[in-house]
Amino acid sequence: MGGGHSNHCEPDWHAIEQQRLAAESARRHAEEQQRRAEEAARQAREAAERAAREAEERRRREHEAHLAAERAAQAAREEAERIRREMEAAAYAARVAQEQAEARARAERERQEQMRRQAEEERERARIAEEAAKRAAIAAQEEEERRRKVREEEMRRAREEQAAAEEAARKAAEEARKAKEEREEVERQLREGIQPVVMPTASELRAAKEKIQYQDGVFHFAIAGVAGSGKSTLINTLCGMSNQDANAAPTGVVETTLEVGRYTNPNHTDQSAWYDVPGSGTLKIPDWQYFNSQGLYVFDCIIVLFNTRFTMTDQAILTNCRRFQIPTFIVRSKADQHIRNLMQEMGYDSDGELETKEGMYKAARDQFIAETHRSVRENLLQAQLPDQRVYIVSHKVMLGIVRDKSPKRTIDELDLLRDLHNEAYRSRKHSFGVPTGANVSSH
Repeated sequence: MGGGHSNHCEPDWHAIEQQRLAAESARRHAEEQQRRAEEAARQAREAAERAAREAEERRRREHEAHLAAERAAQAAREEAERIRREMEAAAYAARVAQEQAEARARAERERQEQMRRQAEEERERARIAEEAAKRAAIAAQEEEERRRKVREEEMRRAREEQAAAEEAARKAAEEARKAKEEREEVERQLREGIQPVVMPTASELRAAKEKIQYQDGVFHFAIAGVAGSGKSTLINTLCGMSNQDANAAPTGVVETTLEVGRYTNPNHTDQSAWYDVPGSGTLKIPDWQYFNSQGLYVFDCIIVLFNTRFTMTDQAILTNCRRFQIPTFIVRSKADQHIRNLMQEMGYDSDGELETKEGMYKAARDQFIAETHRSVRENLLQAQLPDQRVYIVSHKVMLGIVRDKSPKRTIDELDLLRDLHNEAYRSRKHSFGVPTGANVSSH
């Protein structure tokens, strides 16, 4: 072989060495980038799960790139391409790291903003608490002022009550003095035979109402009269009961009522109450004291019932009722019995002709009615009382009317029931269930 240059191309060892050094540098650079990426990934893992997954993927790719770099030692172009890809991956990692940094910065800003809001809220709560404390202090002062005024008001009232008590004591002493004088005057009148007018006190009124169980909205009827006049039987009749019913007022030949008894119609218990008042002949008190002793001044209406004769007790009841403005009804009971007695005196024969018996009944009835009206009118005139109607009734006939039957022989039974009903209605009380449509004839 001669001297001179050969045409055979030898490898460019310098270029290869440069490429190797560049690859080594790229590898070291990549490793440095990997270290930084791992550090960024570690921080990213704390921020979000998504960043952790992306960091793992990046490490996996870096590892593959590392293996590829070693394999690319013999292929520069492939290594260069790998380097290019690694550089792109590094750039991507840098972008990811930047995004993560920005995300952390945003999170930090949000945290700071939240802390700022919390601080503002805390300041606002402190301001509200301070205002509440001020209001509480003001309220405490106002409450103390109110209590002071209450104490002053209580002291003022105590002084007024003390003054009122002293005044009441003075008035009580004055009333006691007057009562003593009145008692002495009553005793004087009694010694002289004068019947005094005795007005009940407020406590006596309350006691009398409690005794009879007085109720607002209920009309209270009292039936008064001498013993044996048929008061209990009349109450049973007005309540729609016979004397043999379980809840009926007790009756008998002698006076059975020693205390005021209260009875109601089972069908109208909330409308009216009927009271059986003891007969004056059974009580050891004068006729003029009978009205007050039985508390008749609390009743809404009083029925003065008599059987044979109109007595001083009946006159005293009517007189006191006028004084207390209590409506009254004068009733004569046992009409059928009195008419039969007159018929016997006229020679009544039970075996006689029907026409004769009817004529005798009518004559005895008319005589009994006339004598009753005359007797009551004379007694009222004697007592200087205004004339008023007397109702003549038979308990048997009245019970038939109350039970919605149609008795044939009536006198004043239906009129009495209707007038009692109207009296209760005029007084703006409840009616007591008197039948208003009973078909009754007066023969």
